[in-house]
Amino acid sequence: MPTHTVDVQVAQDVQPEFGRKLIRQVVTRALQKERLEASTEVGVLLTTDEEVHRLNKEYRGVDRTTDVLSFSLEDEDEMFHPPPEGVRWLGEVVVSYPQAVRQAAEYGHSVEREVAFLTVHGVLHLLGYDHEQPEGEATMTRRQEEVLSSLGITRD
Repeated sequence: MPTHTVDVQVAQDVQPEFGRKLIRQVVTRALQKERLEASTEVGVLLTTDEEVHRLNKEYRGVDRTTDVLSFSLEDEDEMFHPPPEGVRWLGEVVVSYPQAVRQAAEYGHSVEREVAFLTVHGVLHLLGYDHEQPEGEATMTRRQEEVLSSLGITRD
């Protein structure tokens, strides 16, 4: 059975209401549900709106913040260091913690649930899921909810 490594980093200016364990559980469950055969590594960064804005502008050409960004190592981006031999490194998921807090309030659920949702969303992008077309969006939404509900993370 493959092992999955999740490296969670939290920016100095971010003070989440929960521990890194939640993020590790969410990423690990998403990878397990995809039945990946290789050991896999994923990085997750909880950071500020400013940092997400900077990354969004630099790498996507979009001059605003967003809630989550995914950077696939399989795109051979030079900003990441490769993992040890034999480990598939999917890449990095970057979550704007302040945006997650705002969205949680807007949607009426916990910040933990919103961060978990955004993390799964980012991991699914790393795995090749896309929501540009209606059928892809439906599949991605279903997979996100399967992962979250399997961990007991609901909208309530």
